Amino acid sequence: MANAYYGAMSVQVMLEDLQRAGFPMGGEPFAALDLVDTVMLSVEPPVDLFGSPERFARWWELEGPRLPQGPPPDLAATRRLRAAVRDLFDAHLAGRAPRSTSIEDVNAATAAAPASLRMVGLDEGTARVETRWHTEYGGNAALAALAREAIEVLSSPERLERLRRCANPTCSMLFLAENKRRQWCTANICGNRARVARHYERTHMTAPDTDAHPTSTGTHEGGR
Repeated sequence: MANAYYGAMSVQVMLEDLQRAGFPMGGEPFAALDLVDTVMLSVEPPVDLFGSPERFARWWELEGPRLPQGPPPDLAATRRLRAAVRDLFDAHLAGRAPRSTSIEDVNAATAAAPASLRMVGLDEGTARVETRWHTEYGGNAALAALAREAIEVLSSPERLERLRRCANPTCSMLFLAENKRRQWCTANICGNRARVARHYERTHMTAPDTDAHPTSTGTHEGGR
């Protein structure tokens, strides 16, 4: 299967569209990050946002334009890759070793549908190039692309330095910070909650308790 995937990577997925579909986080520069943010790990039990076939299909519909063309993978394979990539990202952020199976699962996804460049013609001496995903090996091109993106993040010191978890302790979402000031996954959810909390603290500061120190109008009982 041939596909101009690396041109599709410039396709922007809008956070607003994902949120309307029930996914609170997304629109990151790598679809692999959007994938790991489809499970909410800060609640017990965790909430899988691929909880229904309709939600799963809708996520692929939104993310598909920036991934290789072809049929979406099955849910079990997607969840397996998602868990592996999430473990690798979390391991980096926590300074721990990832599970060995996580590395194996990511490598297996890329190996199952390897990619090669194919020259399809010339335009005034400049080659026109497509990416060919070799799905004849039995893999899924979209999953292979997601796994490859994860490897690209994990192999880049610059990207790893920008990989963060939302500063809200009750949020598990990951993102690539475009600047050093970014703390929150989204401005309209966790960022807004932080602003509301700061406003509440400013406007509900405890006033001095004047009742604890009444003004004396005469001789204290027991005074000398």
